[in-house]
Amino acid sequence: MENELLKKLNTLNEKSSIKDIQEYANKMIEERGFEDETPQDILMLLTEELGELAKEVRKSTSVKIDVNKTKRESHIEEIADIFNYLLAMCRATNVDLFEAFKKKEEINMKRTWK
Repeated sequence: MENELLKKLNTLNEKSSIKDIQEYANKMIEERGFEDETPQDILMLLTEELGELAKEVRKSTSVKIDVNKTKRESHIEEIADIFNYLLAMCRATNVDLFEAFKKKEEINMKRTWK
């Protein structure tokens, strides 16, 4: 099964659509046995990943950090984790991310920004 998933991953590239990526994420979630996670579970995991990203971003600012911490994960990995959980949330709540993005942008375009 993991071989099929790897083959599907290798078909994705920078020209892949959001739909293609969502389809891959759905298959990955099923094959790895995460399909029973509730939106609440996913939100908790997503929030944890956002916290990890905040820690990584802090390392490149003047905000003090604990120098004794040895974990040095890249902010790039944290962003990828957040994206994966966003895709999982879309799956759990039956949201087409592309359509949601377009509809929200149409709303945003009608707003006045300062």
